[in-house]
Amino acid sequence: MNVNHLFDLSGRTALVTGSSRGLGRAMAEGLAAAGAVIILNGADKGRLDEAVAALTAAGYNARGLRFDVTDEAAVIAAFEMLDAEGVEVDILVNNAGIQFRRPMLDLETSDWRRVIDTNLTSAFVIGREAARRMARRGRGKVINIGSLTSELARATVAPYTVAKGGIKMLTKAMAAEWGELGIQANAIGPGYMLTDMNQALIDNPTFDAWVKGRTPARRWGRPDELAGTCVYLASAASDYVSGQIIYVDGGMISML
Repeated sequence: MNVNHLFDLSGRTALVTGSSRGLGRAMAEGLAAAGAVIILNGADKGRLDEAVAALTAAGYNARGLRFDVTDEAAVIAAFEMLDAEGVEVDILVNNAGIQFRRPMLDLETSDWRRVIDTNLTSAFVIGREAARRMARRGRGKVINIGSLTSELARATVAPYTVAKGGIKMLTKAMAAEWGELGIQANAIGPGYMLTDMNQALIDNPTFDAWVKGRTPARRWGRPDELAGTCVYLASAASDYVSGQIIYVDGGMISML
């Protein structure tokens, strides 16, 4: 059997939120390399334009779509604009997220809500809008981005932990409700990755040593190492896979 065609995303369009840099951009590049048309999203126009230019210069078909993932009206307007243009989103990667570190005893409710809204509620709203359109066509792929904290907690990141735990269960809820519509919903749980969001931790010798000592691979992950899993979950190769979270973490979650 020739399985190469199973991973071919030619003729598919993918929307990746929070994709002007970091993990989102790496996954967008992986989907583009597999043949997908890419819609990049971000809040910073300069970074978004730069990312679109870079993918275009590499020979990929890419465009930007700037909207705030926490603004429901803006999300709906973005999808309505795509509808008007005849653009169909076949693959959605809910990647946009933020981090906020503070002990719970000192945590303001406004900061709690900001993290939950960005990391969890946005995935529901954008996922719902995408799935409404996927359902009409009888097919679609939703990929949510979880974390090691979808399973385990760390001190000082309670809202992030709760949001990523919610992503795991949101993915299962999507799979339960949308499977009969031809939509598969899965999640990726990255380990500790070399990203801008983690730069302060990377630069901390104690934390750097902890990550390398705690991870069987003895190193941080690279953003591009998510691309293969993302392409798999976006492709026909995963048509009977739904409601799962795949950890790309160098083995960290498997070791005490």
